[in-house]
Amino acid sequence: MNKLVNENLDEARNILVKEIASLSYVQFNNKPEMNKWSIAQVCHHLILVEEATIKAILWGLKKSESTQKDRKEVKQVLLDRTKKIKAPKIVEPDEKPFEVQQIIKLLNASRERLLTFLNTIEDNSILANKSMEHPALGELPLDQWVEQIYLHEERHIEQIKEIKLHIANLG
Repeated sequence: MNKLVNENLDEARNILVKEIASLSYVQFNNKPEMNKWSIAQVCHHLILVEEATIKAILWGLKKSESTQKDRKEVKQVLLDRTKKIKAPKIVEPDEKPFEVQQIIKLLNASRERLLTFLNTIEDNSILANKSMEHPALGELPLDQWVEQIYLHEERHIEQIKEIKLHIANLG
């Protein structure tokens, strides 16, 4: 992958870990409202999205025809938190509680799998020439599937900050 994408992946992940590292078990697993996710669930969702992205890129690479589509305004869509995006079932988080360190290990493992997978792609330019259907963004070039990981993470970092404020106001 290009250097900027790697830097953006690293930066978003570092900010995420910094946001959650000092949380207590209760803060991490407390739901702001009955139908809302806890910070732990938001993080579990991010792990599931990263894993699903690897699968989507793999499927897209296996397509024989080149299916390049127009590039989407991924950043604009994902960072606009006024528009709710329903998570597909496959990336809905578990209801069970998590330990902060457990989630950090899972985040590190999923990122390691992603980077290892991306490093197996000999010619990264193929990612711009093939596409896969994204549940929230429509047909998306594979390189933008990688880009959406850190943008999606940035979206949820803002959500985590809001949940932390809500929790602080309760106590």
